[in-house]
Amino acid sequence: MKRPTIADIASRAGVSKVAVSYALNGQPGVSEATRAKILAIAEEIGWRPNSAARALNGARANCVGLALCRSPRVLGVEPFFMELISGIQGVLADRSFALLLQVVTSHRQESEIYRHWWGESRIDGVFLVDLHYADSRVAELERLGMPAVVIGHPSEAGSLSAVWSDDGQAVRETVGYLVALGHRRIARVAGLPELVHTTVRDQAFAEACAGAADHVIVHTDYTGEEGARATRRLLSSADRPTAIIYDNDIMAVAGLSVAQEMRVEVPRDLSVVAWDDSPLSQVVRPPLTALTRDIPAYGAHAAQRLLALIAGETVPPYEDKVAVLTPRGSTGPAPVS
Repeated sequence: MKRPTIADIASRAGVSKVAVSYALNGQPGVSEATRAKILAIAEEIGWRPNSAARALNGARANCVGLALCRSPRVLGVEPFFMELISGIQGVLADRSFALLLQVVTSHRQESEIYRHWWGESRIDGVFLVDLHYADSRVAELERLGMPAVVIGHPSEAGSLSAVWSDDGQAVRETVGYLVALGHRRIARVAGLPELVHTTVRDQAFAEACAGAADHVIVHTDYTGEEGARATRRLLSSADRPTAIIYDNDIMAVAGLSVAQEMRVEVPRDLSVVAWDDSPLSQVVRPPLTALTRDIPAYGAHAAQRLLALIAGETVPPYEDKVAVLTPRGSTGPAPVS
């Protein structure tokens, strides 16, 4: 079926295409009775404005973009981004905005996507995630002058507005909790080392463990496979840790499975803590102690600020709530040596 056009509406209403254009755009030149008739026909046949044509007239696209430089396979199983998108979408839907999502393989491709979207007026603004140090994408968005909200630490966001939370404080609270339980060998199975939030967590972890516990950090790609591989190496070492903090719940669940495979009992022999308290953390046995934060609210706050930028408002950086440690059955006192 072909898409309904202004010509179709004009034919059914018995008026010119110019009259239809006036009616649909709220311009004078047609009677109120004719306008009502035209609008009713447009609704009946499912006519919608062409975004490309609207762009030529300088109209907003009523759409924002999100490009993710992650493997589609990871996105399909990692709850964080799905929850983040649900929060973003909730705000956008209330304002009749759409979300344009694109998976890319590199930052170079991501910047090309931004230029393409912005040049064709397909979007009114973007979200930038997975911030790196000296991130080329920040400079590109500043050059384009596109409204953009960074979901990440403001220190590397340049002139762009940022929504962030203090990951360092959450890490310090977690290490303090484990040390209080008697743990003196603590490991961290972290995400990608080039990400700003990974470095923030690494530094906070090392500082919190200094003088209190021996520590080791293993970087991964956030997948369950890498989380399992890192856990096997840690639990096979001569000085295996008595507690492990994982950078997401997918890796923590994989680590829990490896511990069971290697007959390491959780929490008697090993305590496990996960970032991002999705339902997955609570359905495994034992349920995972987790760093809990309202990820949909995090996405909603970012969306509210992007829409404010698009409306021409000044939007300062926004610090969201810190993740809170939620103890469950996967943590306990350190085993007696």
